[in-house]
Amino acid sequence: MAKSKQQDAWEFFGELLKERREAAGFSQGELGRRVFVSGAYIGLFEQGIRKPQLDVARRIDEVLQTGGIFERTWRKLIDKSPYASYFSAVAELEAVATRICEFAPTVVPGLLQTAEYMRAQTLAMYPFATEEYVEEKLTARLDRARILADATRPEYWAVLHENVLLTPVGGPAVMAMTLDRIAALMRQRWVLVTVLPRSVGAHAHMTGTLKLMEFEDQPPTAYTETEFSGTLLDDPAVVKQAQRTYDLLRVATLSPEASLSLIESAAEDYRRCASTT
Repeated sequence: MAKSKQQDAWEFFGELLKERREAAGFSQGELGRRVFVSGAYIGLFEQGIRKPQLDVARRIDEVLQTGGIFERTWRKLIDKSPYASYFSAVAELEAVATRICEFAPTVVPGLLQTAEYMRAQTLAMYPFATEEYVEEKLTARLDRARILADATRPEYWAVLHENVLLTPVGGPAVMAMTLDRIAALMRQRWVLVTVLPRSVGAHAHMTGTLKLMEFEDQPPTAYTETEFSGTLLDDPAVVKQAQRTYDLLRVATLSPEASLSLIESAAEDYRRCASTT
């Protein structure tokens, strides 16, 4: 997959970090200890594979006595991203993940959405948004979704709460189109999607999204999101707990075959509804 300008910029950030670290006489491990991350993470920052959180960039400035260059560079790169600041690093990680597992409690995950669904969701959240803003959001999300069609696409799992199928984002026609897309991806075996029924009880009441990502050459991460913020988690113990939570959700879902049948049935229901309006 071709590198984006954002990726090139973060690689420059990493090269600058390596240059300043070596000039200060620190090993990756020593700098990591001083800024409270592992030496391996410093190495990933220097390769442009991982992006530090803002507080880490600030601590690097303090330890290396740079006068704030890493915080300023971080802010400039985040401001140029089409994503919310808390999601920018996640979008970059998706592009290099070998496996992505998601739980969606209320809306279709971004990687599975159609452009029409994305537009409806964006306008629902930002009713006074300019068309330029809406198009920017759509372009960014469609660019993300292309990883599922790429030859090196990650293994992709998604657990959809049944409410996702029952909430008519954009109206019946948009929902039919979106669910048809999900079913088509399932039949192509590009994704594996299962549905968590409301009837399972406590499992069905998780309110936040959960995304797990695994990589070829770096530790796994977890990402949780609520309406207005998100948190990228990389502490091994926390990620392990998130993975266990996802496993418990997955065993409570319908089988892939039953889930596909339910998704296709819901799409047909929406299609009939759209034809009568």
